[in-house]
Amino acid sequence: MVQFLWSLSFLALISPISSLKAPAHHVVHERRDVSSKKWVKRGRPESTAVLPMRIGLAQNSLDDAHGHLMDVSDPTSPNYGKHWTSEQVNDVFQPSNDTIQAVTQWLEESGISSSRIRQSANKVWLNFGATVREAERLLYTDYHIFEHQMKGDMAVACDQYHLPKHVREHVDFITPGIHVGHLRMYPDDNVSSRKELKKRKDQKFRKRLTGYPIKVSKKHSPAAPMAHNSSDLSTCDVAITPACLAALYKIPEPAPRNVTSNNSLGIYESELQFWEQEDLNLFFTNFTRRIPNGTHPIDVGIDGGVATTPNVSLAGGEAELDLMMAYPIIYPQTITVFNEDDLFYQAFPNQTYTFGFDDLLDAFDGSYCSYSAYGQTGNSPIDPVYPDNHPGGYQGNLQCGGDTPPNVLSVSYGGQEADVPVAYQKRQCNEFLKLGLQGVSFLFASGDSGVGNYPTPYGDDGPTGCLGPNLDVFNPTWPNNCPYVTNVGATKVYPGKTVFEPESAVYDPAGHPYSVNYSSGGGFSNVYPIPDYQQSAVFHYFQNYDPPYPYYSALANETGDIHNILTKPNITELQGGTNGIYNRIGRGIPDVAANGDNGAVYVGGNFSLSGGTSQATPIFASIINRIVEERIRKGKGALGFLNPALYNNPSMFNDITNGSNPACNTLGFSTAPGWDPVTGLGTANYPKMLEYFLSLP
Repeated sequence: MVQFLWSLSFLALISPISSLKAPAHHVVHERRDVSSKKWVKRGRPESTAVLPMRIGLAQNSLDDAHGHLMDVSDPTSPNYGKHWTSEQVNDVFQPSNDTIQAVTQWLEESGISSSRIRQSANKVWLNFGATVREAERLLYTDYHIFEHQMKGDMAVACDQYHLPKHVREHVDFITPGIHVGHLRMYPDDNVSSRKELKKRKDQKFRKRLTGYPIKVSKKHSPAAPMAHNSSDLSTCDVAITPACLAALYKIPEPAPRNVTSNNSLGIYESELQFWEQEDLNLFFTNFTRRIPNGTHPIDVGIDGGVATTPNVSLAGGEAELDLMMAYPIIYPQTITVFNEDDLFYQAFPNQTYTFGFDDLLDAFDGSYCSYSAYGQTGNSPIDPVYPDNHPGGYQGNLQCGGDTPPNVLSVSYGGQEADVPVAYQKRQCNEFLKLGLQGVSFLFASGDSGVGNYPTPYGDDGPTGCLGPNLDVFNPTWPNNCPYVTNVGATKVYPGKTVFEPESAVYDPAGHPYSVNYSSGGGFSNVYPIPDYQQSAVFHYFQNYDPPYPYYSALANETGDIHNILTKPNITELQGGTNGIYNRIGRGIPDVAANGDNGAVYVGGNFSLSGGTSQATPIFASIINRIVEERIRKGKGALGFLNPALYNNPSMFNDITNGSNPACNTLGFSTAPGWDPVTGLGTANYPKMLEYFLSLP
């Protein structure tokens, strides 16, 4: 039996041997652009040692994927609403027979017999064993052994490798290749209790209003008159209650009693955010007595995720804000909380800021676990690793499939586009597209720091939270930049205003009440171009309300040639010599908006006020989920990818024309009639939206 080189401890380190010079008809397929300080090149493996070679094959029809999605999402298409099954998606996007044949023929001509080659069940991998000498001759490379400075782990990798020109288009990624192990710095291993883990997240949690600190005001708490007259609309400029939301967006109360069992609203949680039943009961008792005490979501833990706590002191402001905004709109529909990753990884400071959501997508679609795109096959080196051998870690294997995605998923988490590898973003965005094809609507909070990030120490992008050599370039959010999700910005009922007047874009200056400015996240992507469904709206904004700032017009990795899966957008390179501070040709953020300030909640047993686009997102998602329920009652289906339909009928929104989203020492962008990069198309008018979506097939 062949002994594969799974362990490197037994290998002798020998003197380097010069690699063969690549012939003219070969080209570099991947090259390491940067060296990791944590991994040190130690020497060469034995030439007779056997490597488990894996070739990730280029997937078929990716260039056609956008067209397929528009075909079922554009309300003018005859195929609108005819969503695909997961089997149809896999069949269309698996590698073509031409790809399999081209790569197999190259291997055989290079001395790898067909009897040694195995194809994975999902057809995206070709696997075979090869000695180090064979692999180096096949790829015209030199393999080395790398040692991790802190852990002592060993890995085999190369600095670059070559493929024949006619083969390169058929190959996405080869292992062992240029990527060396898992590069993340982990939290300390000695954390064992939920309370300790939660304490470690608190400081990071306060850095973002997407789950921002609950603001407690004694003059508002516990608002006894509200408890006895929950329909009072006279104080909506102080606290946004379920009655205020119903009045703002003309949502009939209560929702229809007879509901289907297959339309549970999905809400994503992580970052040690737990819901607690007593808090929910307090909210129901004081604001929505038609919802019985004891009502709670269905919990789905992904890779060890934990959604609830019996300890009121561990209740999470984000998790409970999401539930308390959603339940009054959708009940008696149910809510399913998808809680991602075990407690160890949820304690990591940058979870959902610089990585995240891959394990969620793995659980929804098993093929994503081995999906190959942009040089990355399967989860990234920056993703969690399961089984997790850290104290209290989840001991199961990475979950690949098994959880049915909801029709609508609300996500109040995310980070900045500049802090996430481009390959990671693009591969993930493709999966949002594929799930959209299957009828899933993804809604993401657009962020709470205007056109930038929070400055240090509240954010991770320097003293201004902005980019470029002068620290003044606008800093758009992720995964909001993906054109296949719907982004939700935030509005506010300002003091002295009522729910019967137009809302304005939210803006709370630093100190009132937060330590940093809070405004609706918005701007333009540096990775994705303006999508076709949005072009008319964005061009209208530029033509009629042109921002008073210099701009640049370039996108990261425009060639699609991402050599290093850890490469992030190079803003200085994109900016060039223009001195521009925003991208003129990028995907616009957000798409829509909802109220995002002074939300009435109970957290930790106390009444308080909360805010953020993380308040706005479950509100808008609940409206969509309720509309889906009405469509199901009429014998119709889910809405899937929303944006083409939203932009096709902007008259069903309350246009927001007052306010801006300051950051980067500017006023940010301004709201305007029509779409704008502060509040998108505006807030929901439920009767108009319901009429429109019921009119569609």
